[in-house]
Amino acid sequence: MTAHEDAVEVPRPRAGRPEDPAVLTALRQADLRPIGYLTNASNHTLYCELGDSGLAAVYKPQSGERPLWDFPLGSLCRREVAAYVVSEALGWALVPPTVLREGPVGMGSAQLFVPHDPRLHYFALVEDRRHHPTLARMALFDLLVNNTDRKGSHVLLGEEDGRLYGIDHGLTFHPQPKLRTVIWELAGMRVDPRCRTDLGHLAETLTGDAGPVTGELCELLSAQEVARCAARAARLRTIRALPEATEDSRSYPWPPL
Repeated sequence: MTAHEDAVEVPRPRAGRPEDPAVLTALRQADLRPIGYLTNASNHTLYCELGDSGLAAVYKPQSGERPLWDFPLGSLCRREVAAYVVSEALGWALVPPTVLREGPVGMGSAQLFVPHDPRLHYFALVEDRRHHPTLARMALFDLLVNNTDRKGSHVLLGEEDGRLYGIDHGLTFHPQPKLRTVIWELAGMRVDPRCRTDLGHLAETLTGDAGPVTGELCELLSAQEVARCAARAARLRTIRALPEATEDSRSYPWPPL
């Protein structure tokens, strides 16, 4: 049998509108049918059909997480979901819909797969100034969630809606400063005052009376991690321009793509 004859055809999913409630319903309730592994992922990651919805999801089971010295084992999938919760609370819609659920090999995160051209990653997208406002929000978002691993391939352009999305947020919300990102070309860019207002509202939400956003985050993260996120939001509400990278290499993830 030739390699061509042995190949498995991967069904092409429809894009799905992230704001459509049916997308979250499918993520939470539809059968996760594994199609294959994402072999370039650091942890066990499966590409799955979502029942008969025509949608696909990236499923990251808790049981497939590699031990890390600085993040609790089994917490990465919860951080994926927490990043989506924070993105939605801000109203920035940067993270594809993501839920915590049981799957074929146990509890894990299931994130809507966004059809995209992998060649259009951050390093290609930043060359187009039309994307700079959204990339600036993503840079702020990474400061807020303390993203330790914003690689170039973690920024993608939806093929059908033309929107930018950030993915792979398992290494976020650490209580100690750990920012590592490739989004430094926009350093010095003026921060949109509306973003500062959004960050202020989030800070007030997370430090005020317990509401649905705070409650959901407290189920996904430690109390200390939620408190540190609130403190970062309060600090970032006063930021006027995106910061510069530090002079050492610790500001950048490896590999960058």
